[in-house]
Amino acid sequence: MAEKWYTVGKLVNTHGIRGEIKVWPQTDFPEVRFAKGSKLTLFDEEKGGRVEVEVAGARLQKNVYIVKLKGYDNINDIEKYKGWTLKVSDNDLVDLEEGEYYYHQIIGCTVVTEEGEELGTVTDILSPGANDVWVVKGKGSNGRPKEILLPVIDDVLRKVDVANKTITVHLLEGLI
Repeated sequence: MAEKWYTVGKLVNTHGIRGEIKVWPQTDFPEVRFAKGSKLTLFDEEKGGRVEVEVAGARLQKNVYIVKLKGYDNINDIEKYKGWTLKVSDNDLVDLEEGEYYYHQIIGCTVVTEEGEELGTVTDILSPGANDVWVVKGKGSNGRPKEILLPVIDDVLRKVDVANKTITVHLLEGLI
């Protein structure tokens, strides 16, 4: 099976002349991904280039991480990678606690009610505030696509089975 890759950050600019980079984090685990010794892969999404790198050190500055990569000691070494993304393979994903899921595990799951009625498939995840909202697309009574916004709360979610790609929900009054 081919490896799957997950974005953890984007190299947005250089920082200083000693080879440091500014990384816009796109991970829930920046303290793990940008820790000293962490192995990442730089990807050029446009041309398909790929370079394996190791983090030599990092610090948070405002909303970006200033990252130093091992072996890249001046601005000329690192500047050519500006705009590339930092990724990890599926083998390097952080283990989650029970009841926590990665987005890629939820998107594509079939949503069914406790009574067995199929509502549709999760197509997107929104994070508007207090809790996430799963966007479920299904067929309406008139045959046109119907969109349901499911709040990710204990009162609604009954069972998430990522192995079988199914989610069982309890529909609260007024949800649909």
